Amino acid sequence: MQGTVLSYNEGDGTGIISGEDGSRYPFSRSDVQGDSKIARASKVDFIVADGSAKEIYKAVGSIESFSGEKNKIVAALLALFLGSLGIHKFYLGRMKQGVIMVVVFFLGFILLGIPSLIIGIIAFVEAIIYLLKPEDEFQRLYVDGDKGWF
Repeated sequence: MQGTVLSYNEGDGTGIISGEDGSRYPFSRSDVQGDSKIARASKVDFIVADGSAKEIYKAVGSIESFSGEKNKIVAALLALFLGSLGIHKFYLGRMKQGVIMVVVFFLGFILLGIPSLIIGIIAFVEAIIYLLKPEDEFQRLYVDGDKGWF
């Protein structure tokens, strides 16, 4: 069966896959086959046994538009140059935070620019944080994890 990873917690090695049949199947790190790195929104092939996903393989040729490996340098540059518009948040797949940043930025035009300035400072700080994080920690926190801010 094919499906999409809804969530994956690297810490305890557990996650949930939404199957093409509409059901959700729990899985653990030991069920992932090969050298595949499983992340949120990964397309996978698996079999169902005892209500759980087993023998999980990353789908061959799948295109993952908002998941997978993200480059921390690209995220930092987006935050630095277009951060006030939340572009780096969209790049990392954090749609809600990206929309918040865009709305606050444009509200700044009405409120004497103060909210826009604050969002710009937040984006600058995030750019610095992205650059200072080790690559594996960046992937774990901002790509695979649920960390939306700082």
